[in-house]
Amino acid sequence: MSREQVSISELLLSLDSSELQEADLSDLWFLLSDRGGAVLSSLVEYYLDSSSSQVVLLLSSIREPHHKPLLEKLNESLNRPGSRLAALTLLGHLIRKQPPWVHHISRSALLPSLLRCLKTDSDVVVLITAVLILITLLPMIPQAGKQHIYDFFDVFGRLASWSYRNPGHVPVVHLVHLHAGVYSLFHRLYGMFPCNFISYLRLHYSMKENLDTFQEIIKPMLEHVRVHPELVTGTQDYELDPSRWRCYEVHDIVIECSRVSLDPLESSCEEDVYSSSSSPRPPPLPSPLPLLDLSPSPHSSETLSSSGHQVFPIMQHLALTPQTLGRFKPDQTWSRSPSLLPILPPSAEETLELPL
Repeated sequence: MSREQVSISELLLSLDSSELQEADLSDLWFLLSDRGGAVLSSLVEYYLDSSSSQVVLLLSSIREPHHKPLLEKLNESLNRPGSRLAALTLLGHLIRKQPPWVHHISRSALLPSLLRCLKTDSDVVVLITAVLILITLLPMIPQAGKQHIYDFFDVFGRLASWSYRNPGHVPVVHLVHLHAGVYSLFHRLYGMFPCNFISYLRLHYSMKENLDTFQEIIKPMLEHVRVHPELVTGTQDYELDPSRWRCYEVHDIVIECSRVSLDPLESSCEEDVYSSSSSPRPPPLPSPLPLLDLSPSPHSSETLSSSGHQVFPIMQHLALTPQTLGRFKPDQTWSRSPSLLPILPPSAEETLELPL
């Protein structure tokens, strides 16, 4: 066995230790400079087999140009049905840490593969995990809208219809999380691309076959957003101009999205506005969120996806109310802040008919 192969094996064995040592990082930098692609491929495969948090730490610390073989390996794993859910989980952990190379995803084959998964996959757990990744990614790669805007809309339309019609007859708990993901994607697309998104909604939901989905899913969402200023002053072409985003950081885009929301969980962004103004704060709207108890049943230690995979922890801990939001730990969600957390849509209580 070559020296390089021995070193890779030793690095993988060291990941079983309780803590990642500084020496492990030094070994990683040495191996990357010598055989970057092979090392990253081995680390990704190790994660797919073990879900090792140590691998996440190592991969999130890599620097350019080593992101290229990493994105290629993630894309390869995403396109294999057997490793798709694990690859999505790894990708979600990595983008949540906002590595400096995350913007390169918009120009890699990984983004089209993610969108293709959302438009064709039939495993509801895969769809939920993938849509959470897309929601988190959009503020990081806003320039991707120029090329992929209609893909984003197709994904939204498919998942909105799925959450209403439930063609796979998935369990209610999965449907709730999918509905929450659709609601959060709605807020992201409306906040970032309002002119194009409203044009899409008008065209798509004017079709007779989509009217039921509009009444039950889309209309309640529209009732919980303000009129976006860009609907008056903006244009569809300007929204997709990459230069529009030059002065925006990720958190700026997230805040702009939350400003047009009437949902109580998004109102925190206005605290500073009213605290520095003599104007009285308007009374809050009644919360559209039902108090659902979605904790795992004591008779079942794990939840399985329709393909037999164990549900990613976010499925069991997704925040649905202001009370549960406060119990989140940073590593239990893709999101960097509560403003990125998907929340239950206003129509979920009536649609799902769950006891409060």
